[in-house]
Formats: sequence, structure tokens, C-alpha cells
Amino acid sequence: MKITVVTGTEQKGCTYRIKETFLGALGPGHDITEFYLPRDLPHFCSGCKVCFFKDEALCPHADYVVPIWNSMLDSELLVFASPVYALRTTAQMKALLDHLCVHWMVHRPDERMFHKRAAILTNAVGAIQKGAQRDIQTSLTWLGVSQIRTLGIGLMEGIIFNQLSEKRQKEILRKVVKFAEMFKNQAPPRQGLKVRGLFAICQMMHQQAARKETVLSADNEYWAKKGWIKTP
Repeated sequence: MKITVVTGTEQKGCTYRIKETFLGALGPGHDITEFYLPRDLPHFCSGCKVCFFKDEALCPHADYVVPIWNSMLDSELLVFASPVYALRTTAQMKALLDHLCVHWMVHRPDERMFHKRAAILTNAVGAIQKGAQRDIQTSLTWLGVSQIRTLGIGLMEGIIFNQLSEKRQKEILRKVVKFAEMFKNQAPPRQGLKVRGLFAICQMMHQQAARKETVLSADNEYWAKKGWIKTP
């Protein structure tokens, strides 16, 4: 199985330990490509909008973003691991999600995303994980991923894994291994109902917009070339 892993921190602490345990529990023989942020994407989106108006290849940060996106397209399983900062995902993870917005269904989606699985791994001292998970899950849904599962780990006793009690460490690793079992030896999922619904809405929007354009926008030209909308 081809797997792309994006980790929203370069620190080899709790997030790293949880991510490594998850990958190890999947078993041997997988083709894994990993990216660590901000090392592999050291820039925030500048808001230049060149990706929307022209082409994502012209993004000033394309040398960093395109390899991550291509790896995601080439993988069967996507793994996003992030600590929780101020109840949300890390800024560096959000920076990647912002760069990928051009591939949302409302812009220029890639149908290869419709049959992928994704795992979101988060951890925080306390139990509040949903905001950080939602940041990533929302983006993946709009990218077209049909099966997304989340695991939030409440560390409870501190933020340094090796300083947690042995009992707590074992509990955490047991949860991660159990979570990983859901991703072993599964066929690619069908396009989910939610994704189909969002795609249909976006298709209608692009069709209506294209009828009013003398020169098609980059988004509508893309949809037309895909055969998803009709043009005069």
C-alpha cells in the first residue's frame, strides 16, 4: 500500500511517537512517503491567487507544494498527524491546507482523491481535539476524500511522552494500534455520499458560471476539459 504521511511538527515528541506506532501497526511492506512541516513547506500562502486565476504550477511555493500533492494523488492512504495548538491544528499544517485549497471541489478537484482513505492523528494534554481534527477533515472532505477516520489522544499527565506513567503510555499505544487495525487490508472506498453531493453542487455552480463567461475562468476551463460541464 502506498502511504503519504504529513506531520504538522518537526519535533520528535508525542506526535512522532503516535505516528510511528500507527505506521508500525500497519505491518511491513508498505511504500511510505513522509513530509514534515514546516521543513517541507516553509512558507505560508501569500494570497497572490495566481493558482486560482492561472495555474497552481505558478504558485511561488510550487517547488514545495507540488511534491506533497503529487504524493497524495499517488497514495492509497493519507495520514495527517498533528499536535493540538490553541485548540486547533498547527499553523504549519494549516499553511499546507491553505495551499491545497485550489484542488477543492469548488475549484479544480482531482477525481483520484475520491477513492482514498485518510487517518487523522491528533494529541493534546486534555481531551479537546475536535477543532484540530476538523481543520484537517474539512480540507480533506472538500478535496474529495470519501473515508476519513480520526483518533484524538488525550495525554492527560503531561506533554513529554517518556514522562507519562508506564500505564498511560501503554494505554495510548494500545489505542493507536487498535485504530491502525481499521486501515489494514481494505479495498479503496467508493465515492461517499457527502462527496458526491458536494461535487454535484459544485458542478451546478460551475455550469451556471460558465454560461455567463465569454472567456472561461481557469476553474471552468478545467471542469470543461474534464467533461464535467458543457460549454457552447
